[in-house]
Amino acid sequence: MSTAFELTVRHAAELDARPQEQPWLIEHLWLRSAVGLIGGQPKCCKSWLGIDMALSVASNTPCLGTFPVLDAGPALIYLAEDSLAMLRQRLDALCAHRGLSLRDVPLYAIDVPSLQLERDDHAKALYGAVERLRPKLLLLDPLVRLHRLDENSSHDMSALLNGLRHLQRTFDVAVVLVHHMSKKRRAQPGQALRGSGDLHAFADSALYLSRHGEDLAATIEHRAAAAPAPVRLRLAGGGDGTQTHLEVARVAHASSDVPTDGSPAERVIKILRAAGKPLTRAALREAVRINNQRLGDVLDDLERRARVCRSADGWRLAVANDHARPSGSAPSGAVPTGQHELFAPSRASS
Repeated sequence: MSTAFELTVRHAAELDARPQEQPWLIEHLWLRSAVGLIGGQPKCCKSWLGIDMALSVASNTPCLGTFPVLDAGPALIYLAEDSLAMLRQRLDALCAHRGLSLRDVPLYAIDVPSLQLERDDHAKALYGAVERLRPKLLLLDPLVRLHRLDENSSHDMSALLNGLRHLQRTFDVAVVLVHHMSKKRRAQPGQALRGSGDLHAFADSALYLSRHGEDLAATIEHRAAAAPAPVRLRLAGGGDGTQTHLEVARVAHASSDVPTDGSPAERVIKILRAAGKPLTRAALREAVRINNQRLGDVLDDLERRARVCRSADGWRLAVANDHARPSGSAPSGAVPTGQHELFAPSRASS
């Protein structure tokens, strides 16, 4: 006879008020014991990034050579589309680049031809492996090969994701899913993930890759932490392929062109003034160094206040195109010369 399910209920005043001492697994990239996704279109190096994260956590070396690991420990990988020989080649290349001995790193690979998480026996086997190894990070790549459910069904996907969330909470493990994105452009990258919207809502941390010529852009999202600006990445290495690795592409900016002081709205104004031409939202996001959603809020507010406006070429200062007005006349709500555009005195105070 099955045991009745009981809820544990505590008074709110009895809850632990101490903040988690260390919220990061990989600083700025992935929260500690977070579930989430690496999303992107084909050939955007999603698997390379996932493997880099797993090796970094297991070896306690900076991810992408830049982002410190703050909660190192074993890592477990399952690649459904690549052979174990291909995984070994990639790991050998990363280890050669970092001067590591793979044999000394607590990194493990699941060696089965198929893993179907909707099957009870497969799910129990995965739980057993995680319980034995107690990894800090579990990489499953790609999600579409881990089930035979309807990817567009909220019912099917929520059941699958709930199982992974239970795994994460039971063993305090970060779960990284690699998933494909459609080619449709959306306000938030996560909205372009293929399948049910539950996938975007599921993620505590997420990395979305897009290709820009030879470089990649990684957009970062977190549920419970501020997101850094998008990161430019590049697949690099020797000509013989023995040290192939992803690295942060160093984008040169003159310090005067990238203000770091003031509010995001002030920085948008300064950057547009310095540019002297319209800038795309992507260019503004990289220069202002805030996440896409926050930038959208800032631009909406500035547009409502007639400080900036949209054009076919991007965003520009609203005052830049007032040359059509009669000489000497000021636009409604315009700020007199010499006053700061963002902090002009209100009519009530004048």
